[in-house]
Amino acid sequence: MGYKTLCFGLTCILFAYYIYTPIPENIEEPWKVRTIDAAIKITSLMATLLEKIGLKRFDELFSMLMKLDYTQPISDENVTVMDITFSDIPVRLYLPKRKSASQRPAVIFVHGGAFVLGSCKLAALDLLNRQTAKNLGAVVVGVDYRLGHQYQFPVAHEDVVSVVKFFLQDKILAKYGVDPTRVCISGDSAGGLIAATVAQLIQNDPEFKNKLKAQALIYPSLQVIDITIPSQKENEHGLILSKKLEIELACLYLTQDKALPQAMMKNQHMPHGSRHLFKLVNWSIFLPEKYKKNHVYTEPILGRLNPLHSALLDSRLSPLAVNDSQLQNLPLTYILTCQYDLIRDDGLMYVSRLQNVGVKVSHDHMEDGIHGALSFMASPINLQLGIRIKDKYINWLEENL
Repeated sequence: MGYKTLCFGLTCILFAYYIYTPIPENIEEPWKVRTIDAAIKITSLMATLLEKIGLKRFDELFSMLMKLDYTQPISDENVTVMDITFSDIPVRLYLPKRKSASQRPAVIFVHGGAFVLGSCKLAALDLLNRQTAKNLGAVVVGVDYRLGHQYQFPVAHEDVVSVVKFFLQDKILAKYGVDPTRVCISGDSAGGLIAATVAQLIQNDPEFKNKLKAQALIYPSLQVIDITIPSQKENEHGLILSKKLEIELACLYLTQDKALPQAMMKNQHMPHGSRHLFKLVNWSIFLPEKYKKNHVYTEPILGRLNPLHSALLDSRLSPLAVNDSQLQNLPLTYILTCQYDLIRDDGLMYVSRLQNVGVKVSHDHMEDGIHGALSFMASPINLQLGIRIKDKYINWLEENL
């Protein structure tokens, strides 16, 4: 009894400490945001403790809590929802019930979660995809790719490629009444990284007859090369997603070697032979002036990590770090970034690089935005910011797909 009381008391003290941490004045619904942020930080501390005493891996507590929010495939008066497989990969399929005189558009959605957490079955993402199907009269495919640490790089990427390749077959598009010229891939956070990578593959691979019309990336992570960009410095201990939490989780997709996240925290993780990539993610070149402020560019430090992790050189982990020739063929693009987001500058640099090679880009920047807001659109805590982001995303799809 005394042990439980002590644990409860410590939790209350931590919660009080985090919930009264100052946040930017323009944040909407500050007490809701503080509550979510405090809950995530306390969960992170508990996960670290459980891992240190050997009871659970760092990601397992987060995964267990997120699974409580998974939904069943329940159809409604507007949309038929079903859980099936495409090329042996689980997907949640949303089919609009409203009859259409012409072929329908389609959206393939890739969820975030640092490659190791989450699902398209989460209540907020189910709401997002359900409303997308209803408003656009579109077929929506939510991809439940296999997660790290159990399945490491590049499994998640390959799962999404398999689903897209399967869906873009003429016979499958015809089965669901989809217009081959009106298909979009979209994703949030790490799902945005996978979506961007898949878009590059499909648009540049002659084996894919049917191409994408659009890609939509919501606060995407787009590179693992430089971890000291301005937004990383400004939001290192920021709301919802801290630098330590991002790195601890994402590294599980690559390895269980604790040396990698430690090196990444110091920006000393890139191997020799990778300097040629730096110019492609150099924020001092591609970041708009207003976001550079007084930051000074320094290159990542090479060759400090042993053993080396060759996956860090793979463009599938850094779609921002490909040559212009691989960007020129990309489809109509929507990118949404958030001001108080650790990975804000990845999206801002991608906007610049795409515009520089002539890709048509629409960009929304949420001045009061925080990372992961889309995940908080359903009970028990729903953020108006998440609803605004959802509406901007769906409105863009309605106008452009």
